[in-house]
Amino acid sequence: MGGLWSFSGRYKILHLTWFAFFLTFVIWFNFAPLTTAIKADLGLSDPQMRTIAICNVALTVPARIIVGMVLDRFGPRITYSCLLIYSAIPCIAFALAQNFEQMVYSRLALSIVGCGFVIGIRMVAEWFEDNEIGLAEGIYGGWGNFGSAGAAFTLPSIAAALGFLTAGQVNWRLAIALTGIAAACYGVIYYFTVTDTPPGKVYQRPPSSAGMEVTSQRDFWLLLATNIPLVGVLGLIAWRLTKVGFIGNQALMVIVVLLVGLYLFQAYNIWQANKPLMTGAKRYPPEERYKVSQVFNLEMAYVACFGSELAVVSMLPTYFERGFGLTAAIAGAVAGMYAFMNLVARPGGGLLSDKLGSRKLTLVVTIAGTGVGYLLFSMFGQGVPILLVVLMTMVASFFVMAAEGATFAIVPLVKPRITGQIAGNVGAYGNVGAVIYLTVYSLLPQGVAGDKLFFQMLGCVALIVAFLNAFTLKEVVGSHSEHGVPIPAGVPVEQGDSPLGTLRDRR
Repeated sequence: MGGLWSFSGRYKILHLTWFAFFLTFVIWFNFAPLTTAIKADLGLSDPQMRTIAICNVALTVPARIIVGMVLDRFGPRITYSCLLIYSAIPCIAFALAQNFEQMVYSRLALSIVGCGFVIGIRMVAEWFEDNEIGLAEGIYGGWGNFGSAGAAFTLPSIAAALGFLTAGQVNWRLAIALTGIAAACYGVIYYFTVTDTPPGKVYQRPPSSAGMEVTSQRDFWLLLATNIPLVGVLGLIAWRLTKVGFIGNQALMVIVVLLVGLYLFQAYNIWQANKPLMTGAKRYPPEERYKVSQVFNLEMAYVACFGSELAVVSMLPTYFERGFGLTAAIAGAVAGMYAFMNLVARPGGGLLSDKLGSRKLTLVVTIAGTGVGYLLFSMFGQGVPILLVVLMTMVASFFVMAAEGATFAIVPLVKPRITGQIAGNVGAYGNVGAVIYLTVYSLLPQGVAGDKLFFQMLGCVALIVAFLNAFTLKEVVGSHSEHGVPIPAGVPVEQGDSPLGTLRDRR
């Protein structure tokens, strides 16, 4: 990675792609920094605001799965460009919303933008070799993930500066609309400045994009089982909407029936994609097999790290205020350190995964550190020196985000030609975790006691997942270019690349 700052070749692709991810996160998190102004402008209640926050992650779950399929079929260049251009539509719709119902619908449509992360995972994997894949994916994920902090740092100031257009009031509408317009413009730029693969390299596509490919009959049934939570969490969100009166019980039953139909349709597509395997007409040789249980291990790891991050970001400032006695301004600044650590922690987790020689050990240690960090949050309270609070926040967030980097240092190596679908499933589980965590949090007692129980729950889940991975996760054998062919003569090799590099298999 010596040429990281050269902005040429593969490094140019990395920078352009992490910035695309950065913009999707600015859009995905453009609601939270402006909640006070939005609540006052439209006269919304606290339960309604919490419902909008949950809607913000709702359709990200199915979107990550669907986009993973589209990505493997059409490639990251066109997929990312279309998503960025699409983001302008729900952004403008949300900015024009005049009531709670319109905000819910537009926010549901906007939550789809949160799937952008999946696309870049495949793009980066196409351009970087195994000895750098963890660090490259970590830079992509960490620097792009910083979009949530970027939104928090800039949007309130932009909205205030645009107040001259609204008689001095905070112009949250134009600030949110501008994020979508900027992303759409960048989508056009991205389309004309990147390619899916380096020159001479063939983009590998799965036999079917309808459902995820498996390599054993046992894994077929396991895949069907692991898809249940991805649909079930949508039912949980619908139940939450009944609690604020947005939909009635009859509508909830209709949604449940539709979700059952969605699951059956998804199962049918998986059957179609794997029909030759299930009927005995096709068998995979050992070198082409992978285990769905490995994917499930990574899904649970992402629940413990990214799922908890999404949940914690929404309540950490409040916890610092009432749990540690900090002022609102200081609590917000300290909580901002949690997101700020994305810049170094996620690449750090990927780098450790590359260098330590055991990607499994890196993942287990970082997930365990995540659990310990959350348990520390639940042990301290009033009277703790502010320096210790800052240090504790930075250490805990480092392990959370390093675990995210360690997770996606493994994802591209499981089964290269379906990396998009695997990344989609793993990423979707992160959102499943966030929705479940936030739902449980809403049911806990209000106040410091409930906050401490929340962090204890997060810590225990992380430790259980670390234990699970320690005993069941297998080291990745081979590489994301293990079935490659030599690079043809005349294809340029980046400085720092091995001249013995390979192209991925053409099968």
